[in-house]
Amino acid sequence: MFDGDRRLMERMAPKLKRVLIADPQPASARLLSELLRDIARSHVWVAPTMERALKLAETCDPQLIVVELADGAMDGLKFTKQLRRSTWMCRKAPVIAVTGYATAAAILAARDAGVHEFLRKPYSTKDLLRRLEAVTLRDRDWVEGMAYIGPDRRRFNSGDYAGPLKRKTDGSETPYQQKINQCLKIIRAAVAAADTDPDQAMRAMVAQANSIQSLATDFKLTLAASEFYRYLAKAAQAGQKLTRQDAEVWAANILTFLPKDADDGRGRKKDEAEAL
Repeated sequence: MFDGDRRLMERMAPKLKRVLIADPQPASARLLSELLRDIARSHVWVAPTMERALKLAETCDPQLIVVELADGAMDGLKFTKQLRRSTWMCRKAPVIAVTGYATAAAILAARDAGVHEFLRKPYSTKDLLRRLEAVTLRDRDWVEGMAYIGPDRRRFNSGDYAGPLKRKTDGSETPYQQKINQCLKIIRAAVAAADTDPDQAMRAMVAQANSIQSLATDFKLTLAASEFYRYLAKAAQAGQKLTRQDAEVWAANILTFLPKDADDGRGRKKDEAEAL
């Protein structure tokens, strides 16, 4: 092991103390467990089924979760989606999906489920280290939306990609504008879903209101975000059930800051998918 790798492992170790491996294959789970113990002296739990993995995630608060993408008793995509929509402390924990069948469709499905990184079998220790470095030492924005909950998908598999961004808006908008507009689009999507998924709609709107307050430099936008947050906090404190009618009233002012061309002619239903 090179000295550079050892220094890297020392930096990562504090964030790899508790690891959950969700894999029905004993041999591959054992190999990964041994590697993680060598790299960071991790305490590792192994779950051979999705039910067991969910239980361990709820009770053990892992700092990292490694899931088999799809293998009989373990559906890594379904597990990740349930994790992200849970109320557990580890719901934002980095997830690395591992599989020997790395098709383009499988990689995109993992990204859209809320996975941080994708690791193909067979993999080397170097491959594993690159993924661990990406999830422990490289900050990722968190997206608390309706259709999608998880890390910013534009940084997916950052252990591999180091090239330029490829979205149309990457060059036409400043990072500040991108983040503000993304927050506003998610608020609009949450308002539309307030009757069908009130709990996640509330969580998404609270997260975006907080983000806008921390990002905004425009006084009027800051004030609108603060007022919107107060409405949400008051309703939550009173145990008031969220309705679309209430959400539309509360969000009306802040949504005036969303650019009129944000739909790009494709309709509001694609807000979140296009923004993330």
